[in-house]
Amino acid sequence: MSKPFQQLECWFVTGSQHLYGEETLRQVADHAQQIAAFLSSNEQIPVTIVYKPVVKTPEEIAALCTEANAAKNCIGLLTWMHTFSPAKMWIQGLKILQKPLLHLHTQFNREIPWNEIDMDFMNLNQSAHGDREFGFIMSRMRLERKVVTGFWQDEPVLMQLDSWIRAAAGWHDWQGAKFVRFGDNMRYVAVTEGDKVEAEMKFGYSVNTHGVGDLVKVVQAVDTGEIDLLCKQYAEEYELSAAVRNDASLREAARIEIGMRRFLQAGNYKGFTTNFEDLHGLHQLPGLASQRLMNDGYGFGAEGDWKTAALVRLMKTMATGLKGGNSFMEDYTYHFAKAPAQSLVLGAHMLEICPSIANAKPRCEVHPLGIGGKADPARLVFNAGSGEALNATIIDMGGRLRLLVNTVKAVAPEHDLPKLPVARVLWEPYPEISTACTAWILAGGAHHTCFSQNITVEHLEDLSLIAGLEMVVIDQDTKLRSFRNELRWNDCAYR
Repeated sequence: MSKPFQQLECWFVTGSQHLYGEETLRQVADHAQQIAAFLSSNEQIPVTIVYKPVVKTPEEIAALCTEANAAKNCIGLLTWMHTFSPAKMWIQGLKILQKPLLHLHTQFNREIPWNEIDMDFMNLNQSAHGDREFGFIMSRMRLERKVVTGFWQDEPVLMQLDSWIRAAAGWHDWQGAKFVRFGDNMRYVAVTEGDKVEAEMKFGYSVNTHGVGDLVKVVQAVDTGEIDLLCKQYAEEYELSAAVRNDASLREAARIEIGMRRFLQAGNYKGFTTNFEDLHGLHQLPGLASQRLMNDGYGFGAEGDWKTAALVRLMKTMATGLKGGNSFMEDYTYHFAKAPAQSLVLGAHMLEICPSIANAKPRCEVHPLGIGGKADPARLVFNAGSGEALNATIIDMGGRLRLLVNTVKAVAPEHDLPKLPVARVLWEPYPEISTACTAWILAGGAHHTCFSQNITVEHLEDLSLIAGLEMVVIDQDTKLRSFRNELRWNDCAYR
């Protein structure tokens, strides 16, 4: 069975002690192996689960945590206390552990064997209080972690494990990742700025700038044969009119895409930013190139917005193997209906929306941009699919970074948009447009986001626990008075 993260591992770590004797420890090990094997073979679990020998001493625990830190493919630990495992044994290991940790509060048996239960059974199956001891020491040490409670074969437990594992995989992808900015930020814009040093210290990825001229050199070296092949691919994948097929702008877009892809691959970059104010030497804004690179998993942010580029990459990684897509997005304009419940947000950008969210085969078109003073750029035009979704953004609050999320319901457009030749999506923000937009502005939310059709609030909450990142959610339960208080409390908590 091929898993979405086939090469990655989560280690299943079971705690006990020598107090109970060798026979009990053999049973503990056997039960732990059965749980690990079940999880590893389950289609709901997107990584390989690796059983690790039962840990019974401080030395064994510290050695295992050291091993996990050094294991490149280990993205986290699933921990379970089958018996009582005195938690002072865990202090040194937890102090040095650098990988995410999930505490699975379960037990091997689903039900109490009413007619057979005796003290031997009780001594063996002590998760109910062994996990409480383990939980205490992590709370005492102020360690953030996810706790999942329930029987290990049940669907709700498997779904929570899947969510956390995807978050851990996204976190793993960020460690050592590189993002390149082609040029600087859009002039005078505040929210796309941020502390790149703090981001690297906190999140593990680096952001550095290359002058557009460095990219232009690679773009200019692309030969006509490569352009011919890519234009043929465009004709196979998208709807192209005869005029567009023969338009020099399409060939220039292909040249830019080939050059950008080559530059990113050579530098081992996982995402990038562009800026329509900083395109010296490029004949058009890289619209089609940005769309297609995003569709292949690269992160992207417009106007130098590196925080959103990193977030888009993260959410695409977390969503590996799931239906639906993730895209760079911008809140562009509103539809204020007379009935507030029918009010909508139109999300779009100048060009760069990922076709992974398209509801049909995109059209490839060439039109003037009306901003930036460059040649008419090629772009993919489409409507996004309808359904439950969310918008997420990361903002620098000065001293800390904040993850802000708004759940939304995407809807199909009721009208054609014949004069708007860009990719777009319409959504109803929860709880409704007035509260949602007011709360977003109160929280300092950016106009750039990652729009997701498959990532949930739980996925991002799990990521925020792993990253130690403030997270604020706007959803169906949001009330502005409580939301204001939450922001005030967070200012104290994160200071």
